[in-house]
Amino acid sequence: MSEKIYGLIAEFDSPAAILHAAEKVRDAGYRRWDTFTPFPIHGMEKVMNLGHSLAGWFSLALGGGAFLSVVGLLWFTNAFDYPLIVGGKPMFSAPMTFVPSYIMLIMGGAVGALVGMLALNQLPRLHHPLFKKPRFVLASRDKFFLLIGALDEKFCETETRKLLEAIGGAHIEIVEDEA
Repeated sequence: MSEKIYGLIAEFDSPAAILHAAEKVRDAGYRRWDTFTPFPIHGMEKVMNLGHSLAGWFSLALGGGAFLSVVGLLWFTNAFDYPLIVGGKPMFSAPMTFVPSYIMLIMGGAVGALVGMLALNQLPRLHHPLFKKPRFVLASRDKFFLLIGALDEKFCETETRKLLEAIGGAHIEIVEDEA
């Protein structure tokens, strides 16, 4: 198997250091980068320009689709395909469709949130290239890591390494991905 570069990773010792490094990487114009920390760092989402998740739109689309599908199915079966007069009630009425449609709205929204989360996180990915780095296990203990992806248009191995060294990164390593 051939190896291709996934990115460059640098290690930092404190939350302040990684936050400062993230600001420098953002100001340098990089777009495809990420941080890995043992706990959330206040202000990091603003530095990384993270907006609201798009998973809610998946939930809205699937929930709304399920709601409208049930209303359409009830209209089709009761008023069009097999009209049956029972006790003088109308063939189709909105109040009678609300309960089953609402239940499917909730179920569709839950499935949409799950599908959106999986799609946006690019899951299932059973193995990440960072897991091959022995020092990366410290990201869940006491170290802070910043990764600049090789797919970034500004990525140049030597220039990116210089930037990471200039902002105080230690143990700068190339991360390789199996292709």
